[in-house]
Amino acid sequence: MKKIAVFGAGSWGTAVAILLVRAGHRVSLIGMNAGKMESIKKNKENIPYLPGIILPDEINPTTDLMEINADAVFLSVPSHAVRDSVRLIRPYLRPGCIVVNTAKGLEEKTYLRLSQVMAEELPGHPLAVLSGPSHAEEAGRDVVTAVVVASDDIKNAEAVQDLIMTSKFRVYTNRDLIGVEMGGALKNIIALCSGVLEGMNPRDNTKAALITRGLAEITRLGVAMGAVPDTFSGLSGMGDLIVTCTSLHSRNLRAGRALGTGKPLDEVLAEVGMVVEGVKITKIAYELSKRRNITMPITEQAYKVLFEGLSPQKALVNLMMRGKKHETEDQGFLR
Repeated sequence: MKKIAVFGAGSWGTAVAILLVRAGHRVSLIGMNAGKMESIKKNKENIPYLPGIILPDEINPTTDLMEINADAVFLSVPSHAVRDSVRLIRPYLRPGCIVVNTAKGLEEKTYLRLSQVMAEELPGHPLAVLSGPSHAEEAGRDVVTAVVVASDDIKNAEAVQDLIMTSKFRVYTNRDLIGVEMGGALKNIIALCSGVLEGMNPRDNTKAALITRGLAEITRLGVAMGAVPDTFSGLSGMGDLIVTCTSLHSRNLRAGRALGTGKPLDEVLAEVGMVVEGVKITKIAYELSKRRNITMPITEQAYKVLFEGLSPQKALVNLMMRGKKHETEDQGFLR
C-alpha cells in the first residue's frame, strides 16, 4: 500500500482516486474549493461531477496541500490549468516523486505538450502521462477499461502501471510520449465535430467518414511533431477517438450536438457547465497546423465554425468539395 495524492477533484480526478483505492492504496483527493471538498467528505460522493458513485473510506477529500507529500501524485485538472497547478503543488512534492498527468490538451500560445509544461516546472521529477478511452462515469463504476501510460523513461511508465492496474483497469505502457499526448489532445476536435454532425442529423456513413479522416489528420500533425505513426492506431489514438465520438458521457460530443442545432458557442458552454477541451484545442491545433504547414481540413472547418461564424452545413460542404485526393497520400503525412 502506498500513499497517493490526486490533485483535482473533478470527475476524472475522483475516478482516478477510486481506481487507486481499488489497486490497494490510500488516497488523498485534493481540491481547492473548501465547500466542494467538505461536501464530498460529508456525502462520500462527488455530486456535481460524478454523481451516484460512493467513495470508498480510503479516500480522504481535502484542501490540505501538505497531502501532496506522497509516493506519487496524479494531476487531474483541465489542460489550461496544468502550469499553474504544477507551480502550486511543487513546494510540497517529495524529492524524486513521480507526477502523472491525466489531462489531455496542449498549452495555448506556447503549443507545448503538457508533459513539456510539467518538465519546465518540475525539473528532476520523473513524469508520466495516463491516457486512453476512459470516461470517469464508467471507470468509476468498475467497468472494464484499458488505457495507456507513457513516459520518455519506460521505467516511469511501468511504475505507474504497477500503481493503478487492476483486473478491471488494464494499463499498457508506451515509450512514445509525443504520440500518446497528441492523440489524447487532438481527438477532442473530432469528437466535437462528431457532435455537430449529430446535431445536423446525418447518418452513420457520415460519422464513419469523419472519424476515419479525423484520425488521418491527427496522425499527420502528430508525426510532424515527432510521434510514431503506429501509436495513433492504439488506445490513445483510435481508442480514445472512438469513445469520445460515440459516447453520451463525452462533453465534447454533447457540446457539438448543441452547436449542430444552431446554438451559439457561449450558450453551449454555459449549458455544459464543465470544460469542453475540444474548443480550446481546435484553436491551438489550427494555429499549430498553419505554423508547421500541415493540412488539417476538418480542424480548419471546425475552427471557422467555432470562431468565424461559418455554418456547420457550409463547413460540411467545404470538406466534401475539397480537391481530389488519393487515400494513401496520407501515408506520407503531408496532405
